[in-house]
Amino acid sequence: MTSTEILAYIPSPAQGVWHVGPLALRAYALFIIIGIVVSVVWGDRRWVARGGTKGTVLDVAVWAVPFGLLGGRLYHVATDWKTYFGPGGNPIEALYVWNGGLGIWGAVFLGGVGAWIACRRRGIPLPAFGDAVGPPILLAQAIGRIGNYFNQELYGRATTQPWGLEIYERVDSNGRLDPLNGVSTGFVEKVVHPTFLYELLWSLAIVALLVLIDRKYTIGHGRLFALYVAGYCAGRFWVELMRDDFATKIAGIRINTFTAAIIFVLAVAYFVIATKGREDPATLKSNDDVDGGNDATHGDASGDADETDANDRTVDALDVQTSDKKAEEEGSTRG
Repeated sequence: MTSTEILAYIPSPAQGVWHVGPLALRAYALFIIIGIVVSVVWGDRRWVARGGTKGTVLDVAVWAVPFGLLGGRLYHVATDWKTYFGPGGNPIEALYVWNGGLGIWGAVFLGGVGAWIACRRRGIPLPAFGDAVGPPILLAQAIGRIGNYFNQELYGRATTQPWGLEIYERVDSNGRLDPLNGVSTGFVEKVVHPTFLYELLWSLAIVALLVLIDRKYTIGHGRLFALYVAGYCAGRFWVELMRDDFATKIAGIRINTFTAAIIFVLAVAYFVIATKGREDPATLKSNDDVDGGNDATHGDASGDADETDANDRTVDALDVQTSDKKAEEEGSTRG
């Protein structure tokens, strides 16, 4: 390994956690939050452009995000259970979400359940909603991968490629090894494929492709969301083949490889059999928006009624004045 090759390698961050008094600022959590905010803002704009009600995406996110975080953690723990419940494991650490470990498959599944509940409450179709937020969700995933970079995780096999990633030894304040919370000693343990970066770049490419497809073709009824799922799974499949970190395996193959392949097939099948074309924008209005429109109509009707009553009172007043004047004239004539 030459000095030129070493200089060309990508360095890892010295640490992924900064302590400010009792508060721990974690890069992993920060980038997940940034991704969520970006996806909600962009998703809402896309939803409104398709005919939906402004603010709907944030309302749905209130349900989808907690469900998604729970689903992501459950999938990770279920597929990596030996880390927490095997020999030497600490079961309570299964709750330590801040240490990393969110399976995207579980996050999308349970997040979708949360979104379904919210969409039913709002009276909007979930497939159409998925088409609007699909690209933003994938962008959020790409942003979240930066958190994996700070955690020195989700990397691949050892490599001598010039874009290899240096994995540093990290220790805590007592000098004990602590890969997640510790600070780098400067010692390079190994140089590996930055598979988190491969997935990040692949995700950005799929986001751009989805936006182009959505602009060029009239696509709806959940078919764009299916393309997002299929596109991501295709990239994740080959990324998984490059990883050699610990993972649950079936017949010597990483379980995430099976998951990516199965979900890819299901997504493609949905895309083929789902309804073609795009939904009528009128069907995307949420319940409260429709109710608001009805209230406005009622308000107009009330305004018209009030105006009619006012006109009637004016006419009555004129009639009274005319009668009084006629009575005065008759009285003066008799006098």
